Amino acid sequence: MDILKRHNVTISGAGTQPMVFVHGFGCDQRMWRQVAPAFEPNYQVILLDLVGAGQSDLKVYDPARYSSLDAHAADVLAVLRELELREVILVGHSVSAMIAVLAAIEEPNRFHRLVLVAPSPRYLNDAGYTGGFEQADIEELLAAMNDNYLGWSGAITPVIMGHPDHPELAAELNNSFCSTDPTIARHFARVTFLSDNRADLPLVRTPSLILQSASDALAPLAVGTYMQRYLPSSHLVVLDTSGHCPHLSAPAATIAAISHFLSFTHIPLV
Repeated sequence: MDILKRHNVTISGAGTQPMVFVHGFGCDQRMWRQVAPAFEPNYQVILLDLVGAGQSDLKVYDPARYSSLDAHAADVLAVLRELELREVILVGHSVSAMIAVLAAIEEPNRFHRLVLVAPSPRYLNDAGYTGGFEQADIEELLAAMNDNYLGWSGAITPVIMGHPDHPELAAELNNSFCSTDPTIARHFARVTFLSDNRADLPLVRTPSLILQSASDALAPLAVGTYMQRYLPSSHLVVLDTSGHCPHLSAPAATIAAISHFLSFTHIPLV
């Protein structure tokens, strides 16, 4: 299958510089609908679905191949090569922030900027590092997914979204989770939550924006601070919102932060 069809690639926008949006776990490219259109007047906006998500070709999801995030990074690079894209602004949410990091390390000359929305290089706590979860927490989460995926989804999405005053946001995220193949979701969750990309951060040479919510159950503030410390040429912005999906819960603030970052001729370090 053609790689663009495999990833359900869509292209829009009046600009020439490519701006590529990659979604997080349990989601697909539709989750960018409140943010991506704001950049269409000035950029070539490219959306895709990771293999196993959305309208991608689910048949090619091979658990052995996708046992690490490197395979997803290779997929993103393959799409960029197919479209012959350079000077790419790559926007990745959650696990796809780390996929963006891996892609930029592999082909640094292809990228202009990285925008890392609610990133975490490691979800597990470690000596001198606060990821937010203990091993037992992750194992309990994965066991709940195995036992009753739909029930797990209904319980976890309000926690991820973090806006009890707007239940429609959690409902949308839950619908997205529920439309994902449960077998693929369980496998991708294990890969995501047990990954450790801390050692990759210093290898990145692409200027990067770390965009974090003030309160996030999956990525506490300590994670953003850690990333800003170890990710060269990075700029940390903490949005005055809660939850792990600011592109859904606070799209205007997300757009403003990204636009401001892209206006920099150089990255002011803080």
